[in-house]
Amino acid sequence: MSRDGERLVELMSELASRMGSLLSDMVPPSAQVHLLNAQRELITALVLIYEHRVSTGAGERPRRGARGTPGKAATAARRRPRRVGKIPIE
Repeated sequence: MSRDGERLVELMSELASRMGSLLSDMVPPSAQVHLLNAQRELITALVLIYEHRVSTGAGERPRRGARGTPGKAATAARRRPRRVGKIPIE
Protein backbone atom coordinates (compact mmCIF):
# COMPACT_ATOMS: atom_id res chain seq x y z
CA MET A 1 0.00 0.00 0.00
CA SER A 2 1.30 3.45 -0.83
CA ARG A 3 2.08 6.13 1.70
CA ASP A 4 -0.99 8.14 0.70
CA GLY A 5 -3.13 5.05 1.11
CA GLU A 6 -1.77 4.48 4.60
CA ARG A 7 -2.49 8.09 5.54
CA LEU A 8 -6.02 7.74 4.17
CA VAL A 9 -6.63 4.65 6.30
CA GLU A 10 -5.26 6.41 9.40
CA LEU A 11 -7.45 9.45 8.78
CA MET A 12 -10.57 7.34 8.24
CA SER A 13 -9.85 5.30 11.37
CA GLU A 14 -9.35 8.41 13.47
CA LEU A 15 -12.55 9.96 12.16
CA ALA A 16 -14.47 6.74 12.79
CA SER A 17 -13.19 6.42 16.36
CA ARG A 18 -14.20 10.00 17.14
CA MET A 19 -17.65 9.51 15.65
CA GLY A 20 -17.98 6.20 17.50
CA SER A 21 -17.24 7.78 20.85
CA LEU A 22 -19.83 10.50 20.21
CA LEU A 23 -22.55 8.07 19.17
CA SER A 24 -21.87 5.31 21.71
CA ASP A 25 -24.25 6.87 24.24
CA MET A 26 -27.16 7.11 21.77
CA VAL A 27 -26.81 3.87 19.76
CA PRO A 28 -27.67 0.47 21.28
CA PRO A 29 -24.81 -2.08 21.45
CA SER A 30 -26.34 -4.40 18.85
CA ALA A 31 -26.61 -1.54 16.36
CA GLN A 32 -23.03 -0.51 17.11
CA VAL A 33 -21.80 -3.90 15.88
CA HIS A 34 -23.62 -3.44 12.58
CA LEU A 35 -22.28 0.10 12.22
CA LEU A 36 -18.71 -1.05 12.87
CA ASN A 37 -19.01 -3.77 10.22
CA ALA A 38 -20.41 -1.28 7.71
CA GLN A 39 -17.63 1.18 8.56
CA ARG A 40 -14.97 -1.50 8.00
CA GLU A 41 -16.47 -2.39 4.61
CA LEU A 42 -16.64 1.28 3.59
CA ILE A 43 -13.02 1.94 4.52
CA THR A 44 -11.90 -1.19 2.67
CA ALA A 45 -13.87 -0.15 -0.43
CA LEU A 46 -12.42 3.38 -0.37
CA VAL A 47 -8.87 2.09 -0.05
CA LEU A 48 -9.38 -0.40 -2.90
CA ILE A 49 -10.87 2.30 -5.13
CA TYR A 50 -7.98 4.63 -4.34
CA GLU A 51 -5.35 1.95 -5.00
CA HIS A 52 -7.06 0.97 -8.25
CA ARG A 53 -7.16 4.55 -9.52
CA VAL A 54 -3.52 5.12 -8.59
CA SER A 55 -2.31 1.87 -10.18
CA THR A 56 -4.24 2.21 -13.47
CA GLY A 57 -3.73 5.93 -14.07
CA ALA A 58 -7.47 6.62 -14.24
CA GLY A 59 -6.86 10.34 -14.75
CA GLU A 60 -5.76 9.77 -18.36
CA ARG A 61 -8.29 10.51 -21.08
CA PRO A 62 -8.40 8.81 -24.48
CA ARG A 63 -7.18 10.81 -27.46
CA ARG A 64 -9.77 12.32 -29.79
CA GLY A 65 -9.81 12.17 -33.58
CA ALA A 66 -10.21 15.07 -35.99
CA ARG A 67 -13.92 15.73 -35.39
CA GLY A 68 -14.09 15.05 -31.69
CA THR A 69 -14.67 11.34 -32.21
CA PRO A 70 -12.47 8.84 -30.42
CA GLY A 71 -9.30 8.00 -32.33
CA LYS A 72 -8.36 4.48 -33.44
CA ALA A 73 -6.10 3.93 -30.44
CA ALA A 74 -8.85 4.94 -27.99
CA THR A 75 -11.37 2.66 -29.70
CA ALA A 76 -8.95 -0.30 -29.64
CA ALA A 77 -8.11 0.35 -25.99
CA ARG A 78 -11.81 0.41 -25.12
CA ARG A 79 -12.37 -2.99 -26.76
CA ARG A 80 -9.69 -4.88 -24.87
CA PRO A 81 -10.22 -5.21 -21.12
CA ARG A 82 -7.53 -3.97 -18.75
CA ARG A 83 -5.86 -6.58 -16.62
CA VAL A 84 -5.65 -5.44 -13.05
CA GLY A 85 -3.76 -7.40 -10.44
CA LYS A 86 -5.36 -8.24 -7.15
CA ILE A 87 -4.53 -6.01 -4.21
CA PRO A 88 -3.74 -7.95 -1.02
CA ILE A 89 -5.96 -7.02 1.92
CA GLU A 90 -4.60 -7.50 5.42
